[in-house]
Amino acid sequence: MKSRFRPDRGLTSRMLITTFLLGLLYVVFVAVLLVLMKSALWAVVIAGGLLFAQYWFSDRIALFAMGGRTVTREQAPELHGVVDRLCALADMPKPAVAIANVDIPNAFATGRSQKRAVLCATTGLMRRLDTEELEGVLAHELSHVAHRDVAVMTIASFLGVLAGLITRIGLYSSFYGGFGRGRDREGDNSALLFMAVILVSAVVYALSFLLTRALSRYRELSADRSGALLTGRPAALASALTKVSGSTARIPTKDLRQAEPFNAFFFAPALAPGFSLSSLFSTHPPLEKRLDQLAALSRELGQAV
Repeated sequence: MKSRFRPDRGLTSRMLITTFLLGLLYVVFVAVLLVLMKSALWAVVIAGGLLFAQYWFSDRIALFAMGGRTVTREQAPELHGVVDRLCALADMPKPAVAIANVDIPNAFATGRSQKRAVLCATTGLMRRLDTEELEGVLAHELSHVAHRDVAVMTIASFLGVLAGLITRIGLYSSFYGGFGRGRDREGDNSALLFMAVILVSAVVYALSFLLTRALSRYRELSADRSGALLTGRPAALASALTKVSGSTARIPTKDLRQAEPFNAFFFAPALAPGFSLSSLFSTHPPLEKRLDQLAALSRELGQAV
């Protein structure tokens, strides 16, 4: 289903390249596993089941984890009004609208398709932003829905989940299963076999992790640009980014750490003060890069920065 969000050829090409590389890595990985271990099929089935559940129930899982609840127009008229205007501008179906009663200023969109999408804002976000800033943030999130980012990232993460699962199974078996304890040659071969499986799985997990994180960072830049072009107010989105980042630094560390596992869904990452990640491992690009892109976009549109 098409919308009026501008197509992002850079995002499309990166998605295709990342998918191709992950697919190639997956084929090599499964081939190696089939050679090394007979139970590789079970690992594929289990990982596939986990990813299917995540894909099919992503909207419910994310809402439940963040304590979000869907709200009616009567319960949240301002929020619904903003979403109505944006969906009319984008010519796309209106997602379910939800609110999470937490002080962390953030928003996220989830769901496997436009018809199953949920757009959630926190009370902390709505309390801190004015209407134009809130509109910019929600336009960013609707861009994720329009570009099917949740479905793409879920599928892209399959290989990492599979490799991580096999690594954990191999480590658990080596520690508690007694592999390699025998003194015969067959026991030595079993130990070497499991060590090889663990090593290959760990390498594949690391590579797939880096590829999906790189794609995640670019999709955030793409959503910033698409959302700003939809509203025509890049400066409002930049102001929202600055406010959210500044407010997050004052949120209690305990609350931020509880929210960190959901960074990939968020408008801006929830990071505890004093804790930083390498740019290679981050789900979001640096704040400065996002603001620079929005400033350049404002100049393109002939607006004051």
